Amino acid sequence: MVMAATIKDVAKESGVSVSTVSRWLTGGPVSRQKREVIQLAVRKLNFVSNGAARSLVTKKTYTLGVVLPDMYGGFYSEILRGLDRTAQDRGYHLLVSSSHNERKEIVRAIQAMQGRVDGLVVMSPDIDAASLQTNLPASLPVVLLNCYVEGDAFDSINVDNYGGSYSIVRHLTRLGHRKIGIITGSANNHEAQERYRGYEDALRDAGLTDPVLRYEGDFNEASGHKGALFLMRHPEPPTAIFAMNDGMAIGAMAALRGLGLKVPEDIAIVGFDDIPTSQYLEPPLTSVHVPIFEMGQRAMERLLMAIQEENDHTRRQEKFPTSLVIRQSCGQK
Repeated sequence: MVMAATIKDVAKESGVSVSTVSRWLTGGPVSRQKREVIQLAVRKLNFVSNGAARSLVTKKTYTLGVVLPDMYGGFYSEILRGLDRTAQDRGYHLLVSSSHNERKEIVRAIQAMQGRVDGLVVMSPDIDAASLQTNLPASLPVVLLNCYVEGDAFDSINVDNYGGSYSIVRHLTRLGHRKIGIITGSANNHEAQERYRGYEDALRDAGLTDPVLRYEGDFNEASGHKGALFLMRHPEPPTAIFAMNDGMAIGAMAALRGLGLKVPEDIAIVGFDDIPTSQYLEPPLTSVHVPIFEMGQRAMERLLMAIQEENDHTRRQEKFPTSLVIRQSCGQK
């Protein structure tokens, strides 16, 4: 019978002391270099810590809560992958709930996790600071992911939605497009608002002041399909479509094929997020790259840091930059 790996085995494999591995397991301070070699050793040895024993000593559950708007699609799977990989490397497990973008469900999910988790990552465009402060104990570490909450009451990580949107629409105008339709997210979604602001400013800076061709979607493929059909029924249809996420861009591409239109020969299309499947579409999708996996990693690192530092923790608000990934769907290889 193969014996399970121990802390001593991890220490020997990683070349650090047993006390360093123990400190890493319990959330204590460990240098980045040592943390990385320990994580490699943990994976190689398939080391599983004794969570029950640790909980008795540290009074922690070693479980972390995650509340997402949805769990369908490439974006959320990448976020979860980053969160889960980082949590498991530190001996934590995730308790995941989906709110379906409904405020009452967000509150219910948060309330259900009280007393069961050591910290919480919340991703919701509809949450507000008052709801969080009302429904969470002040002592529970919380990291907000892609949420817009004013002030510094919580750690937060967001994307440069405005800059990413501006850059991809500017790229389309530089390719010569003068009628650029847009498929948005819901009007009350902060990310959608920022992406729309970038779209408008890029058009304005290119001297384009004609009425905007717009369809309000909901970030799902079906609304992208409907949006493309709506935009192409316009008396003067667009020569390019900007879908506010890759899911809607995929739906839009299917609708355009159904109309007998070729991308990019007849119409260009671009998306946002650069989910892993975007590069494998036909044609491959031009998109705004968001480091999705890395954002999940960073959110979990911030949460674990908050748990470790307790009362000495300084909350930070971070914004991840985006980059433009040009592929064939916009007509430029």
